[in-house]
Amino acid sequence: MNFKLLGKSGLRVSEVCLGTMTFGTEWGWGADYETSKSVFEAYSNAGGNFIDTANRYTEGTSEKMCGEFIASDRDHFVLATKYSLFDRKGDPNFSGNHRKNMIRSVNESLKRLNTDYIDLLWVHAWDGTTPVEELMRGLDDLVSSGKVNYIGISDTPAWVVSQANTLADLRGWHRFVGLQIEYSLIQRTPERDLLPMAKALDIAITPWAPLAGGALSGKYLKGEKGRVPENSIRNNERSQKIAREVVAIAEELGVTPSQVAMNWTRQQNQVVIPIVGARTLAQIEDSLGCVNFKIPQEAMDRLDEVSKVEMGFPHDFLASDGVRKVISGETWEMIDNHRKL
Repeated sequence: MNFKLLGKSGLRVSEVCLGTMTFGTEWGWGADYETSKSVFEAYSNAGGNFIDTANRYTEGTSEKMCGEFIASDRDHFVLATKYSLFDRKGDPNFSGNHRKNMIRSVNESLKRLNTDYIDLLWVHAWDGTTPVEELMRGLDDLVSSGKVNYIGISDTPAWVVSQANTLADLRGWHRFVGLQIEYSLIQRTPERDLLPMAKALDIAITPWAPLAGGALSGKYLKGEKGRVPENSIRNNERSQKIAREVVAIAEELGVTPSQVAMNWTRQQNQVVIPIVGARTLAQIEDSLGCVNFKIPQEAMDRLDEVSKVEMGFPHDFLASDGVRKVISGETWEMIDNHRKL
C-alpha cells in the first residue's frame, strides 16, 4: 500500500481508505465484532492507515469498535469521523452543522472512540441552515483546541465548499482538505462541478460507494438480490451495461470486477482515495487487491465511454468547437493548456 497527501496538507494517508459503516449489526446488515476485527486487521496488515467512521454509524458501535481496534497504536492511524447527522430524534439541536451540535457531537465521538483527538473531522452533509462563517469558525476553533487535526466536508454542493475554503483562506482559518462524495462508474455526475472544484482548490476526493453498493461487482448480472431496488440508478439497464463492461475488462486482465471498479476511481487525473467497506473478510481482501495493478488506457477509455454522462450547461457549451474558436481566435489547438481538467 502506498500513500497520498490529503489535499492541501502534509498528512500521509493510504491510497485506499477503510470505511466502517458495516462495523456493527444494529442496522440489520453489518458485521459482528469478530468479523469487523478481521476486516480491520486485514486492512491494517496490508499497510492501510486511513480509517473512516461517523457518529451515526450503527448507533455509535462503529466508533466504539474503531477506537478499540486502533488503541494499541493510536498515533499510527489516521482516524476520521463525522458530525451533522442526528444523535437524538425530535431535538433539532442534536443534528445539523451549527456550532452547538458540532461541539456536542465531537465530544461524544471522542468518548466513544476513547481518544483525545480526531485526525480528520468531516462535516457529514450540508444542512442548508448554518451560515458558512459559523461552520468554518467553529471548525477552526476545534483544530486550535487540539481536538481535531484536519477538516473535510461530505455531500455538499461545490459552491458551498468553494465559498467555505475561500472564506477560510481570507480569515486565516483552517480549510477543508478532503471532500467525500458518492462517485463511481455508475454515479459520475460529480464530474460536472465537484471534481473540477476539488482539483482547482487542491482538495482530495474520497469517494463513498465506489462499487455502487456492489452493483459493479457484477452481482446483479447473476440475479443476486440486494438492498437496492430494481430500476434504481444502481440496478437498471444503464448500470447493468456498465457492469457488463467492468466484468469483461476484469476477465481480460485476470482480476476481479470490484478491483477494476475501484481502480477506475483511483486512476482519475487528481487525488482520489476510494473508501472501501466490507461485511466479510473475503470482500476486503478482494477490494485491497486493486493496489496491485493499473487499468490500461484502452480499457479506461472503454469504461469512460460506457459510463459517460451529459455534462450539461455550461460545460457542453464551453467545450463546443464554435465557442472554442471565438474565445481563442481560432487558435485553440495551438494552446498547450496545463490547466485543462
